[in-house]
Amino acid sequence: MNTEQMEEIKRHFGVVAESLRSDIRQIAEGHATIRHKLQGLRGEFRDEFKEMRALIRPIVFST
Repeated sequence: MNTEQMEEIKRHFGVVAESLRSDIRQIAEGHATIRHKLQGLRGEFRDEFKEMRALIRPIVFST
């Protein structure tokens, strides 16, 4: 293998590595978005359960 072939392999590897970095960055951004949305939903569910308990509690204890 000569120097020119080695340089071509290095360039190709650099292109592939940059593409992988870009893909990983997109996945990380998507993961962060999903995590943020799930945290919001978790808060909404928690609040709704609190409201439901507050509504049910007087009914259960009054019988």
